[in-house]
Amino acid sequence: MTRISPIDPAKATGPAKALLNGVQSKLGMIPNMMSTMANSTAVLDAYLKFSSALAAGALSAKDREQIALAVGQANQCDYCLSAHTAIGKMVGLTTDQIHDARLAKSADAKSDAILKLAALLVEKRGLVSDDEVAAAKGAGLTDGEIAEVVANTALNLLTNYFNHVAETDIDFPVAEPIDAAASCGCHGDTCSAA
Repeated sequence: MTRISPIDPAKATGPAKALLNGVQSKLGMIPNMMSTMANSTAVLDAYLKFSSALAAGALSAKDREQIALAVGQANQCDYCLSAHTAIGKMVGLTTDQIHDARLAKSADAKSDAILKLAALLVEKRGLVSDDEVAAAKGAGLTDGEIAEVVANTALNLLTNYFNHVAETDIDFPVAEPIDAAASCGCHGDTCSAA
């Protein structure tokens, strides 16, 4: 049961109505997370602007969805995992790529570096080492792309934490749970994906 009630778009007024109408016209729907964020137009507006700004960056839609999946898995956010599994498919990620992204890995070296960095940012609360940044650069990430990995990770921390607090009802096909330790083939407590 949700702890923060979504705003009914049909009953919304003022800035909330304008923001929700914009979401509806862009997405063809209003996800529960956004109608719940509309309780504070400042929060919904900030989320929409942050997301829109990052969409214009150097990282592709696939990169951004993979980051969302890695961060959502690290934070066990069922709402975000469900939403980004659906959106990931829409932007062309395969079922295997979605699964791997949740484990912060990719067959593509640059994507793998992006996901490893995002997972480290969550795990270490941003306090990554010189060697970890050097590894990302060694895999081909530019300084700008590294900055965008940080920003996309932060955007997804916002949505993960918001959905945890709100207990937002999932309005996407529910993502299947995965056992990170079993899926990566390592041995539990030594697994960086667990």
